[in-house]
Amino acid sequence: PSLSLLLPIIEVFFVVNAPSTVDKSKDKDASSSVLSMSSDNLRATRFLPFAEQHRHIINDLVRQYSSLLAGSFTVLLSIPRLLDFDNKRAYFRTQMQGLRERDHFGGMRLKIHRNNVFEESYAQLHHRTADEMRGRITVTFHGEAGIDAGGLLREWYLVLSRKIFNPNYALFIPSAADNATFQPNPNSSINPDHLFYFKFIGRIIGKALFDGQMLDAFFTRSFYKHMLGIPVNYTDMEAIDPEYYKNLRWILENDITGVIDLTFTHDYQEFGVSKAVELKPNGAQIPVTEENKAEYVRLITEMRMTTAIKDQINSFLQGFRELVPKNLISIFDERELELLISGLPDIDVEDLRANTEYAGYTTESPQIQWLWNIINSFSQEEKALLIQFVTGTSKVPLDGFKALQGMSGLQKFQIHRVRGKSDRLPSAHTCFNQLDLPEYETAETLEKAL
Repeated sequence: PSLSLLLPIIEVFFVVNAPSTVDKSKDKDASSSVLSMSSDNLRATRFLPFAEQHRHIINDLVRQYSSLLAGSFTVLLSIPRLLDFDNKRAYFRTQMQGLRERDHFGGMRLKIHRNNVFEESYAQLHHRTADEMRGRITVTFHGEAGIDAGGLLREWYLVLSRKIFNPNYALFIPSAADNATFQPNPNSSINPDHLFYFKFIGRIIGKALFDGQMLDAFFTRSFYKHMLGIPVNYTDMEAIDPEYYKNLRWILENDITGVIDLTFTHDYQEFGVSKAVELKPNGAQIPVTEENKAEYVRLITEMRMTTAIKDQINSFLQGFRELVPKNLISIFDERELELLISGLPDIDVEDLRANTEYAGYTTESPQIQWLWNIINSFSQEEKALLIQFVTGTSKVPLDGFKALQGMSGLQKFQIHRVRGKSDRLPSAHTCFNQLDLPEYETAETLEKAL
């Protein structure tokens, strides 16, 4: 009841203070127009400080009155970080449902051998138009009795999503940090149909989102960024090649004068043959110096995580965006996109606690006692985001947290003490499943920082 009393007041504030720099008469899609609004313009008003201060109330209102995001609260879609994941997900699914109801598409029947699900699904779907892909799919597995009332379709999505990482297809390679997340293989061209397959996989992931189905597919943070059109940076390298990331970080944090001998080139192996590519015109003749090292790190990062797999990314996005409008998916960040595609995991906090190691803390340390109490109070979404923050993925091993993987094999969840000032935020090293936790003086301070 108290929320309903606040709603008219907040709506008036939004109408008066939320700026609109878009001429909506020229754009029929109001939500798309708002998404193009600059957050810098919003910062210049009273709106953003108010929305940040009262974020919890605003999200509770959106939860209670879901139509607000299509009405007086539409401006929040231009600053989606103010919206909780469950509100974004509900808005996204409502919009996708609207697309299904607005356009009536025919159905498709698939008859698949379970042991050949990837090839046969590709053969039966790759020639379909985007409109046909939006239609309902019903699935039958050869030799298995059953009518698809939804269960067989869910199973098909899960089985198919696992098969895309089959090393025999050479399409994806596991991350060196955890062997649980994947990114496109820069040498996937060994498979002559690789780009057709990447478009098909983009379509399948887009179709799963269109249908509200979950997939057993987990990608590197940089690949989720590519799906969203977010530029990658050198910190994303940690999940792909932890040792190389450490080298780049060392270059940025230290004076390299007279220490390293590098040029603006990238050396790599392609099918056993050593090759080199220049990062900029005449790059082989340009040494990396203290003055230009930031440019070198930016260019080598872009080369390894974007340029080297640009054909694979573009083919994937071609299929993905046939089914998922870019303006709708862009309300999520890369961590939330993983949860949207693969769902919220069932996290057993006691299992996590039993398989956690400490450095500088003990199980009796006040900060550790507070931490576990806070985690126990977390929602399912918050627990997933914490696991994702520390390990790089929300995926929980089938055998529980005792089977958690790091860059060198089995690596338990770790909590390390950070001595000194307690005004720092917690940080993480995903390749070691390590949470660096400062010595906070109160449980309230720890909870706010976390």
